[in-house]
Amino acid sequence: MTQSATDERDRPAGGRTDATFRRELLASVRVVDVLALLAVPAALVAVFALPQATRRSLAFAYTDPTLLSAFTAHYVHLGADHLLGNLAGYGLLAGVGYALAVLGGRRRLFFTAFVTYLGAFPFALSALNLAVPRNAIGFGFSGVNMALAGLLPILWYCYARERFAPGASVAALPAVFFALVGWIALLALPVSTEGVGIAGLSVGVAGALLALLYAASSEVRIPRPLRAHAKSVASRPGYGDLLAVGAVVAVGYPVVGFPSDPAGGGSVVNLYVHLLGFCLGFIAPFALLAGGVFDE
Repeated sequence: MTQSATDERDRPAGGRTDATFRRELLASVRVVDVLALLAVPAALVAVFALPQATRRSLAFAYTDPTLLSAFTAHYVHLGADHLLGNLAGYGLLAGVGYALAVLGGRRRLFFTAFVTYLGAFPFALSALNLAVPRNAIGFGFSGVNMALAGLLPILWYCYARERFAPGASVAALPAVFFALVGWIALLALPVSTEGVGIAGLSVGVAGALLALLYAASSEVRIPRPLRAHAKSVASRPGYGDLLAVGAVVAVGYPVVGFPSDPAGGGSVVNLYVHLLGFCLGFIAPFALLAGGVFDE
């Protein structure tokens, strides 16, 4: 009987924490934020409803670039599968990123980056695309999605610091960036000891080494009682779950964005613009964050 009573007392504890998480998340969500986030898929679907000839004219032709198409190309999709894939990626990245931002005290950082990615990054990515001349057209929202993927590790780190490790410094964030770039290289480039395969392996190893060196120089320390630390995260349902989901998405999304075989379906995945989007999506907000622009 005593054991049963103890069990009954223990079970609701996690439920209360989970309920607290849900209440805090819902209380943090603003209607205007949701409308802003939903405006993107609405715009992508509206553009897709245009006649195909019109959509093709809005794509970015590398041999005949225009300022208008440099922007519009990133909101154009010629196939339903391409559109649905980018909508799913956007929903995952923007949804998880927003939750991490509002619960990590970084709403202003999130929306500053969000607006910049939507308004300025299309021009930047299209212009940088001209560095690789080819007779082709570019289109699709994936470059902007990859910018959101670059922002995600920053939001995850800020959330982790706010909720679980208040002593952590943003100076350690580049270690995460180098590790992810190394991971991307292993995904996008064949790994072997011959030819181009050496490049993928070399960049992957270099990314891991740079991450370790930067973490060491930033005086990052893995907590000694690692098991106890993990239990402490797991003991907070909702908050710990979001931390885990953010980490999985940050590491897992590059698998989608950097396929080992980018050719298929009559088009080629632009790995170059994906990498640009990811790198710029991380570097720009990190520089502002490290400079104290978003200090509350």
